[in-house]
Amino acid sequence: MRSVRARAAIGATLVVAVALVAAGLAVLLVLRANLIDQADLQAEVAAREVAGQLATDTPYAELELDDEEDHPVQVTDEEGRVVIVSKELRAVTGTGTSGVTPVPSASAGASPSPGEGDGDDDSADDDDDGSRPGRGQVSSDDPDFSDGTATVDRTTADYRFAAVEATTPRGVTLTVHAGAPLAAEQEAVNTVRGAMLTGLPVLLVVVAGVTWLVTRRALRPVEGIRREMAAITASEDLARRVPEPGSRDEIAALARTTNETLTVLEASVERQRRFVADASHELRSPIASLRTQLEVAEAHPELLDLPGAVADTVRLQVLAADLLLLARLDAGEKPGSATVELGALVREEVSQRTGDRIAVGVEAPEGGAFEVSGSRGQLSRVIGNLLDNAQRHAEGSVAVSVAADGRGVRVEVRDDGAGVPEDERERIFERFVRLDDARSRDDGGAGLGLAIARDVASRHGGTLTVHAAAEGGAAFRLWLPRSA
Repeated sequence: MRSVRARAAIGATLVVAVALVAAGLAVLLVLRANLIDQADLQAEVAAREVAGQLATDTPYAELELDDEEDHPVQVTDEEGRVVIVSKELRAVTGTGTSGVTPVPSASAGASPSPGEGDGDDDSADDDDDGSRPGRGQVSSDDPDFSDGTATVDRTTADYRFAAVEATTPRGVTLTVHAGAPLAAEQEAVNTVRGAMLTGLPVLLVVVAGVTWLVTRRALRPVEGIRREMAAITASEDLARRVPEPGSRDEIAALARTTNETLTVLEASVERQRRFVADASHELRSPIASLRTQLEVAEAHPELLDLPGAVADTVRLQVLAADLLLLARLDAGEKPGSATVELGALVREEVSQRTGDRIAVGVEAPEGGAFEVSGSRGQLSRVIGNLLDNAQRHAEGSVAVSVAADGRGVRVEVRDDGAGVPEDERERIFERFVRLDDARSRDDGGAGLGLAIARDVASRHGGTLTVHAAAEGGAAFRLWLPRSA
């Protein structure tokens, strides 16, 4: 029940069941309303036929009550007394009175003799309030309809009765109740309802089965992806990929995204492995050198190379600081949101480098709008790394400039050294990468300075690239977006 297939099948079945029940009820209501309208029409026609005969002063005994079994008739006078009923009518309900035995009245009988009642014509007309049909007329108003039962020849059934008024030429207003059977309506409704109740379970079973099979087929690639991911997790082989279905649906997109994630994860893990290996290699050399010097000093104190030990210790300290910063960057440390004025930061950084072998030329106008958002410490580290790199490779000239560049600020550090070959301009930003002429301890560092500089620039929303300088060496360009 917790599987997607089961939930999809149950959900689809419930939706279809609700829709079918609602549609079935609507069909039954419309069908019943149409059948009742037909019964109303039949009852009204039968009632008006009898009312028409009464309006023409047809004697009660000579009334033609056709099809009395299907259209039982009951006629009442103004006082509600029954004056005419169908011959086989034994009981009736729903007509206002349940009487089925005619009651003799002064108005009963044949047509009046010539001149009889003529003197009463004017008074009858005066008494007519307009709500009843005139003499010899049938009411043109819509009849009143009601539901009831009637027993005709010992058979009791439901009927729809129509009540129509008619006034005889003698001024007697009679109400004709004529019925139309509802058996056909009930039979039709019951037949349709039975068919729906029989077909609904079968249809719901079909819907549930089809939904189950379609969902199972649609989710089959997902099961393949799950099994492969489980195998990758068990084997820790990130070179494996999940199968990608040939369809262009969401599952295929999921498989492609999963493979792309595995590719990025594999590259990240491989990068971390290389990082650990390179860090171990870089740490081993100064540690081994420092240990050797200490062991020699322990045996022969007069041979202690104190400057070399201090240099190795400093190198270890710098390397440890670089590794710690890289670890924080890889962990997604936020750069901060302080406002930093790059012009002042560059001038401050250069002013502290009095011991550099080559004086640094600065082109950073004071009062310029060179403000950016970020970490002052990390940005200072970037500028310092770029200046260290320029000092390491320059022959006699190092310069740094700060200028506005579109919606950002550009800091450019140039030297007049050998420059960076075009095919190496991206590789030098990788960790622990040093060009061939900078692999010795004297000439180069651990190969982390440029990697740290680019990572910090990226996390500040900027870029760091290298180009050919006008002086013939390398020009490193740091671009950062201006603070809002």
